[in-house]
Amino acid sequence: MGEKSYVKLTKEQEASLQDVTPGELNQPIDIHELQARRCPECGQALPSTYEPPADEDWSTGIFSCADDSESCVTGLFCPCMLFGRNVESLNEEIPANNACMCHALCVEGGMVLATVIALVPGIDPSTSCLITEGLLFAWWMCGIYTGMARQSLQRKYHLRDSPCDPCGVHCCLHWCALCQEHREMKLHLAENVEETLMSPPRIQEMKTIQEENTKDVESASSSSSYSSSTRQESEDSKNMELQVVES
Repeated sequence: MGEKSYVKLTKEQEASLQDVTPGELNQPIDIHELQARRCPECGQALPSTYEPPADEDWSTGIFSCADDSESCVTGLFCPCMLFGRNVESLNEEIPANNACMCHALCVEGGMVLATVIALVPGIDPSTSCLITEGLLFAWWMCGIYTGMARQSLQRKYHLRDSPCDPCGVHCCLHWCALCQEHREMKLHLAENVEETLMSPPRIQEMKTIQEENTKDVESASSSSSYSSSTRQESEDSKNMELQVVES
Protein backbone atom coordinates (compact mmCIF):
# COMPACT_ATOMS: atom_id res chain seq x y z
CA MET A 1 0.00 0.00 0.00
CA GLY A 2 1.38 3.38 -0.96
CA GLU A 3 1.54 6.26 1.40
CA LYS A 4 -1.49 8.55 1.47
CA SER A 5 -0.96 12.16 0.60
CA TYR A 6 -3.33 15.04 1.30
CA VAL A 7 -3.71 18.13 -0.85
CA LYS A 8 -4.71 21.43 0.65
CA LEU A 9 -7.57 23.10 -1.26
CA THR A 10 -7.36 26.68 -2.33
CA LYS A 11 -9.96 29.30 -1.40
CA GLU A 12 -11.54 29.11 -4.85
CA GLN A 13 -11.95 25.32 -4.58
CA GLU A 14 -13.44 25.63 -1.11
CA ALA A 15 -15.91 28.24 -2.35
CA SER A 16 -16.99 25.97 -5.22
CA LEU A 17 -17.61 23.12 -2.76
CA GLN A 18 -19.69 25.33 -0.50
CA ASP A 19 -22.03 26.14 -3.40
CA VAL A 20 -23.17 22.51 -3.60
CA THR A 21 -26.52 22.17 -1.82
CA PRO A 22 -27.59 18.93 -0.10
CA GLY A 23 -29.34 16.59 -2.48
CA GLU A 24 -28.20 18.46 -5.57
CA LEU A 25 -26.47 15.42 -7.01
CA ASN A 26 -29.40 13.11 -6.23
CA GLN A 27 -31.82 14.47 -8.84
CA PRO A 28 -34.30 12.16 -10.61
CA ILE A 29 -33.28 10.93 -14.03
CA ASP A 30 -35.72 11.27 -16.93
CA ILE A 31 -36.00 7.82 -18.53
CA HIS A 32 -37.80 7.91 -21.86
CA GLU A 33 -38.85 4.25 -21.74
CA LEU A 34 -40.81 4.81 -18.51
CA GLN A 35 -42.69 7.93 -19.62
CA ALA A 36 -43.17 7.16 -23.32
CA ARG A 37 -46.49 6.22 -24.82
CA ARG A 38 -47.01 2.52 -25.39
CA CYS A 39 -48.72 0.56 -28.10
CA PRO A 40 -52.12 -0.65 -26.87
CA GLU A 41 -51.67 -4.00 -28.66
CA CYS A 42 -48.06 -5.07 -28.00
CA GLY A 43 -47.15 -2.74 -25.11
CA GLN A 44 -43.87 -1.55 -26.65
CA ALA A 45 -42.69 2.03 -26.09
CA LEU A 46 -43.46 4.37 -28.97
CA PRO A 47 -40.97 7.02 -30.15
CA SER A 48 -41.68 10.66 -29.37
CA THR A 49 -42.17 11.42 -33.09
CA TYR A 50 -44.82 8.73 -33.52
CA GLU A 51 -48.16 9.85 -34.97
CA PRO A 52 -51.22 7.61 -35.28
CA PRO A 53 -52.08 6.65 -38.86
CA ALA A 54 -54.54 8.91 -40.65
CA ASP A 55 -57.21 6.31 -41.37
CA GLU A 56 -60.37 7.98 -40.04
CA ASP A 57 -63.13 8.85 -42.48
CA TRP A 58 -64.64 12.31 -42.77
CA SER A 59 -68.03 12.63 -41.12
CA THR A 60 -69.54 14.16 -44.27
CA GLY A 61 -68.70 14.01 -47.96
CA ILE A 62 -66.99 16.69 -49.99
CA PHE A 63 -70.26 17.47 -51.82
CA SER A 64 -72.51 17.42 -48.74
CA CYS A 65 -72.58 21.21 -48.49
CA ALA A 66 -76.37 21.24 -48.08
CA ASP A 67 -76.11 19.39 -44.76
CA ASP A 68 -75.22 22.68 -43.05
CA SER A 69 -77.06 25.56 -44.70
CA GLU A 70 -75.28 28.26 -42.71
CA SER A 71 -71.77 27.24 -43.73
CA CYS A 72 -72.98 26.57 -47.28
CA VAL A 73 -74.30 30.11 -47.73
CA THR A 74 -71.26 31.67 -46.03
CA GLY A 75 -68.83 29.63 -48.12
CA LEU A 76 -70.65 30.51 -51.34
CA PHE A 77 -70.94 34.27 -50.91
CA CYS A 78 -68.10 35.00 -48.45
CA PRO A 79 -65.58 32.15 -48.41
CA CYS A 80 -62.89 34.34 -46.82
CA MET A 81 -65.01 34.67 -43.66
CA LEU A 82 -65.57 30.90 -43.44
CA PHE A 83 -61.85 30.28 -43.95
CA GLY A 84 -61.03 32.72 -41.14
CA ARG A 85 -63.38 30.90 -38.77
CA ASN A 86 -61.83 27.56 -39.64
CA VAL A 87 -58.29 28.78 -39.08
CA GLU A 88 -59.18 30.39 -35.75
CA SER A 89 -60.83 27.16 -34.58
CA LEU A 90 -57.65 25.23 -35.43
CA ASN A 91 -55.20 27.77 -34.01
CA GLU A 92 -56.41 30.34 -31.50
CA GLU A 93 -53.19 32.34 -31.92
CA ILE A 94 -54.25 33.33 -35.47
CA PRO A 95 -57.23 35.74 -35.40
CA ALA A 96 -60.05 35.11 -37.84
CA ASN A 97 -59.72 38.63 -39.29
CA ASN A 98 -56.10 38.09 -40.33
CA ALA A 99 -56.85 34.81 -42.10
CA CYS A 100 -59.94 36.35 -43.69
CA MET A 101 -57.98 39.33 -45.09
CA CYS A 102 -55.23 37.08 -46.42
CA HIS A 103 -57.79 34.87 -48.16
CA ALA A 104 -59.60 37.90 -49.61
CA LEU A 105 -56.39 39.36 -51.06
CA CYS A 106 -55.06 36.11 -52.51
CA VAL A 107 -58.17 34.27 -53.73
CA GLU A 108 -60.87 36.87 -54.27
CA GLY A 109 -58.31 39.43 -55.45
CA GLY A 110 -56.92 37.01 -58.03
CA MET A 111 -60.40 36.20 -59.29
CA VAL A 112 -61.25 39.89 -59.70
CA LEU A 113 -57.98 40.49 -61.54
CA ALA A 114 -58.63 37.56 -63.88
CA THR A 115 -62.15 38.85 -64.63
CA VAL A 116 -60.85 42.36 -65.40
CA ILE A 117 -58.17 41.04 -67.75
CA ALA A 118 -60.72 38.87 -69.54
CA LEU A 119 -63.13 41.79 -70.05
CA VAL A 120 -60.61 44.45 -71.06
CA PRO A 121 -60.16 44.40 -74.87
CA GLY A 122 -57.02 45.17 -76.81
CA ILE A 123 -54.54 43.18 -74.73
CA ASP A 124 -51.73 41.54 -76.63
CA PRO A 125 -52.23 37.72 -76.76
CA SER A 126 -48.71 37.05 -75.54
CA THR A 127 -49.26 39.42 -72.60
CA SER A 128 -52.60 37.85 -71.73
CA CYS A 129 -50.97 34.41 -71.90
CA LEU A 130 -48.29 35.48 -69.43
CA ILE A 131 -50.89 36.99 -67.13
CA THR A 132 -52.95 33.81 -67.29
CA GLU A 133 -49.93 31.71 -66.37
CA GLY A 134 -49.22 34.04 -63.46
CA LEU A 135 -52.80 33.78 -62.23
CA LEU A 136 -52.72 29.98 -62.46
CA PHE A 137 -49.48 29.93 -60.47
CA ALA A 138 -51.05 32.26 -57.90
CA TRP A 139 -54.10 29.98 -57.67
CA TRP A 140 -51.81 27.00 -57.08
CA MET A 141 -50.03 28.91 -54.29
CA CYS A 142 -53.40 29.78 -52.75
CA GLY A 143 -54.27 26.09 -52.87
CA ILE A 144 -51.09 25.30 -50.93
CA TYR A 145 -51.87 28.02 -48.37
CA THR A 146 -55.47 26.93 -47.78
CA GLY A 147 -54.45 23.28 -47.95
CA MET A 148 -52.15 23.77 -44.96
CA ALA A 149 -55.21 24.46 -42.79
CA ARG A 150 -56.87 21.31 -44.09
CA GLN A 151 -53.70 19.33 -43.40
CA SER A 152 -53.64 20.61 -39.81
CA LEU A 153 -57.25 19.51 -39.40
CA GLN A 154 -56.43 16.04 -40.72
CA ARG A 155 -53.49 15.68 -38.33
CA LYS A 156 -55.60 16.79 -35.38
CA TYR A 157 -58.39 14.27 -35.99
CA HIS A 158 -56.36 11.62 -37.94
CA LEU A 159 -58.41 12.04 -41.12
CA ARG A 160 -57.38 10.47 -44.39
CA ASP A 161 -56.91 12.32 -47.69
CA SER A 162 -60.31 12.53 -49.34
CA PRO A 163 -60.76 12.66 -52.28
CA CYS A 164 -57.06 13.57 -52.74
CA ASP A 165 -54.32 15.52 -50.98
CA PRO A 166 -55.25 18.86 -49.30
CA CYS A 167 -53.61 21.04 -51.96
CA GLY A 168 -55.41 19.29 -54.80
CA VAL A 169 -58.75 19.48 -53.00
CA HIS A 170 -58.48 23.24 -52.51
CA CYS A 171 -57.22 23.83 -56.05
CA CYS A 172 -60.16 21.99 -57.62
CA LEU A 173 -62.95 22.11 -55.00
CA HIS A 174 -62.04 25.08 -52.83
CA TRP A 175 -65.55 26.11 -51.72
CA CYS A 176 -66.69 22.54 -51.04
CA ALA A 177 -63.50 21.89 -49.04
CA LEU A 178 -64.10 24.93 -46.83
CA CYS A 179 -67.65 23.80 -46.04
CA GLN A 180 -66.53 20.23 -45.33
CA GLU A 181 -63.81 21.39 -42.95
CA HIS A 182 -66.25 23.65 -41.10
CA ARG A 183 -68.75 20.80 -40.68
CA GLU A 184 -66.03 18.45 -39.43
CA MET A 185 -64.77 20.88 -36.79
CA LYS A 186 -68.32 21.73 -35.76
CA LEU A 187 -69.11 18.04 -35.23
CA HIS A 188 -65.96 17.35 -33.19
CA LEU A 189 -66.51 20.43 -31.02
CA ALA A 190 -70.07 19.27 -30.30
CA GLU A 191 -68.77 15.82 -29.32
CA ASN A 192 -66.21 17.37 -26.95
CA VAL A 193 -68.94 19.45 -25.29
CA GLU A 194 -71.11 16.35 -24.80
CA GLU A 195 -68.21 14.42 -23.24
CA THR A 196 -67.49 17.33 -20.90
CA LEU A 197 -71.13 17.49 -19.80
CA MET A 198 -71.45 13.72 -19.37
CA SER A 199 -68.25 13.21 -17.36
CA PRO A 200 -68.00 15.37 -14.19
CA PRO A 201 -64.63 16.76 -13.13
CA ARG A 202 -62.39 14.69 -10.89
CA ILE A 203 -62.79 17.14 -7.97
CA GLN A 204 -66.55 16.83 -8.13
CA GLU A 205 -66.28 13.04 -8.08
CA MET A 206 -64.01 13.22 -5.02
CA LYS A 207 -66.45 15.52 -3.23
CA THR A 208 -69.33 13.18 -4.04
CA ILE A 209 -67.42 10.18 -2.66
CA GLN A 210 -66.50 12.10 0.49
CA GLU A 211 -70.12 13.15 1.02
CA GLU A 212 -71.29 9.55 0.60
CA ASN A 213 -68.66 8.34 3.08
CA THR A 214 -69.71 11.02 5.57
CA LYS A 215 -73.36 9.99 5.24
CA ASP A 216 -72.44 6.33 5.77
CA VAL A 217 -70.45 7.19 8.91
CA GLU A 218 -73.30 9.31 10.27
CA SER A 219 -75.86 6.60 9.58
CA ALA A 220 -73.61 3.98 11.19
CA SER A 221 -73.05 6.15 14.25
CA SER A 222 -76.78 6.90 14.57
CA SER A 223 -77.66 3.21 14.24
CA SER A 224 -75.05 2.25 16.84
CA SER A 225 -76.30 4.93 19.26
CA TYR A 226 -79.86 3.78 18.69
CA SER A 227 -78.94 0.15 19.34
CA SER A 228 -77.02 1.09 22.50
CA SER A 229 -79.94 3.15 23.81
CA THR A 230 -82.34 0.27 23.05
CA ARG A 231 -80.05 -2.15 24.87
CA GLN A 232 -79.86 0.17 27.88
CA GLU A 233 -83.67 0.49 28.00
CA SER A 234 -84.06 -3.30 27.86
CA GLU A 235 -81.56 -3.73 30.73
CA ASP A 236 -83.40 -1.09 32.81
CA SER A 237 -86.71 -2.83 32.24
CA LYS A 238 -85.20 -6.17 33.31
CA ASN A 239 -83.80 -4.62 36.47
CA MET A 240 -87.19 -3.13 37.33
CA GLU A 241 -88.86 -6.55 36.86
CA LEU A 242 -86.30 -8.18 39.16
CA GLN A 243 -86.88 -5.54 41.82
CA VAL A 244 -90.67 -6.12 41.66
CA VAL A 245 -90.24 -9.87 41.95
CA GLU A 246 -87.88 -9.57 44.95
CA SER A 247 -90.25 -7.21 46.72
